[in-house]
Amino acid sequence: MIEAAILIIFPFAMAFAGVSDLLSMTIQNRVSLILILSFAILAPMIGMPWDIYAMHFVAGASVLAVTFTLFATGTMGGGDAKLMSATAVWLGWNFGLAEYLLTMSALGGLLTLAILRYRSSHLVLAYTARFEFMSRLAQKDQGVPYGIALGTAGLMTFPASPMCQWVIERLAHV
Repeated sequence: MIEAAILIIFPFAMAFAGVSDLLSMTIQNRVSLILILSFAILAPMIGMPWDIYAMHFVAGASVLAVTFTLFATGTMGGGDAKLMSATAVWLGWNFGLAEYLLTMSALGGLLTLAILRYRSSHLVLAYTARFEFMSRLAQKDQGVPYGIALGTAGLMTFPASPMCQWVIERLAHV
């Protein structure tokens, strides 16, 4: 049961955040809240030592401090900042967090370039009338739905996270 929760909650939240940001340019607060609460409940259930458990929350608080500053300067959306922080709680204060941040940055850069290319291409005329979200992406005054990069990077780095590694070890002994 714990294994299923770990393998469902985090990946679903990451996918939901990415799709939600693409379609509506918002990441709902409940996604980040679900991630933080589920980690807070599940981590002690897998026997995570309390010092490591605390460091996961330190990772989230550290990322929140940086992303809050970026939000305050208008560089980053609030939903992106909260999702990054909640993801950091799941990944912990370790190499996996650095891998997530680097992967997210690279994917975010590629996403931004793709959207800028889309905005200046002839495809804008073909698709903006058909799909509301494509119309929103075409608007030069709109931002970039960075939740796509955040969610994808989360999915890519999740297998190396302590929670997922615990599940893999448990399933290997079955």
